[in-house]
Amino acid sequence: MLARSVRHKLLRVIPQSRLDQIVQREAGHHRERVYPPLVTLGLFVEQALRSDQACQDAVGCGLSQRTSLGLAPSSLNTGSYCKARQRLPLGLIETVTREVAAVAQSRAPEHWSWRGRPIKLMDGTTVSMPDTAANQAEFPQNHQQRPGLGFPLARIVGVIALSTGAVTHWTVSACEGRGTHELMHAWRLLDAFQAGDVVVADRAYGSYFLLAALHQRGVDCVIREHQRRKTNLTTAVRLTAKDHRLVWDKPQRPRWMDRSTYAAIPEQLTVRQVCDRDWHITTTLTNSATVKAAEVIRLYRQRWHVKLDFRCIKCEMQMDILRCKTPQMVKKEIAVHLLGYNLIRVAISEAAQSRMCLPRQLSFAAARRAVLTLQEKMRHDPDAIFAHAKVALLSNIGYWRIPHRPNRFEPRAVKRRRQIHPLLTVPRHIARQRLAQQRQSA
Repeated sequence: MLARSVRHKLLRVIPQSRLDQIVQREAGHHRERVYPPLVTLGLFVEQALRSDQACQDAVGCGLSQRTSLGLAPSSLNTGSYCKARQRLPLGLIETVTREVAAVAQSRAPEHWSWRGRPIKLMDGTTVSMPDTAANQAEFPQNHQQRPGLGFPLARIVGVIALSTGAVTHWTVSACEGRGTHELMHAWRLLDAFQAGDVVVADRAYGSYFLLAALHQRGVDCVIREHQRRKTNLTTAVRLTAKDHRLVWDKPQRPRWMDRSTYAAIPEQLTVRQVCDRDWHITTTLTNSATVKAAEVIRLYRQRWHVKLDFRCIKCEMQMDILRCKTPQMVKKEIAVHLLGYNLIRVAISEAAQSRMCLPRQLSFAAARRAVLTLQEKMRHDPDAIFAHAKVALLSNIGYWRIPHRPNRFEPRAVKRRRQIHPLLTVPRHIARQRLAQQRQSA
């Protein structure tokens, strides 16, 4: 019965048979506990979506759900739920998250794509987590901070579909050390792209090797030129005053690349440079007769959506500061946040189709509030009210449209002052010792 409730919690995006198949493959044989894998995943997702992300609140939701379904009440002790989250395989969460993104993409109408081709946005961000020894070992803090004064940081690089806003693939690593640059993440994400895709990214990904590797896979790129690249336009083919076609020569093999990968990269790559004010946009869409320069610029301007998407995940869903105290649980917490985000994006896509608009025109924050309201209603009788509640949900999501604000810009500053507290300049245990000494001497 609880599995049925979890299915409704996933908004019937993935059929029950497919969910059972994924659980069997990733979790294997498991005992029937109070918190089996599917139930634990459902509570974990709801925990990530809610404003109060405490485990106590998740256990309370589980208790309410059991009693509404006529099952024996469970304990309010959070220990069993926390252990169930630890048993939950990371592969299960990642697989379900990618499945939800694939379903959202398959349901998208043709006119949401660009010339029948999917647009994939790629970018990176960072998140903070509790300052534990285990987290510091895998996700060390900034090297410029003294020990005990900083927090572990993880770098996330994700691939987001422009049409639906769903996260299709992602990687997680430390922010310090070898192989942690966003470009290295992009090499690990090559399998996320298929022939026909168009990748839009910022200058951090403007590498010859990455563009050539994607081009070999039948993937085109629209990427801002890297600031270190010096382009000589005297040897380029002039298409217009601010549109040139040129040929890049393969650089020397970098130290991180093995010889076989380097040998597979072509010796030359034909690209196109389109200028727009201070932007120098590099693209492998070299046919200027079919793709005009203005269209390339419009494509690159869509890149800002990935920034807004990460802001929704980190601010609206509170993923900017994680709660888990071990690296494995941190990775699960990130994956669960992305799963919850994708589920809301599926609901937004359905609402957009019913309202004859684009998903990017609907508010994510309003959709999240509407989904949480539906979860509360469906906790008691999911089968009886789902059809009616889903119509109301999509109507609610479709009502809140984002105003059209072209070329909007705002200062990166805040007006409201926060409470002023002195900065902690020594580790907390030392500060407590000093405070205790001051009390004894007073």
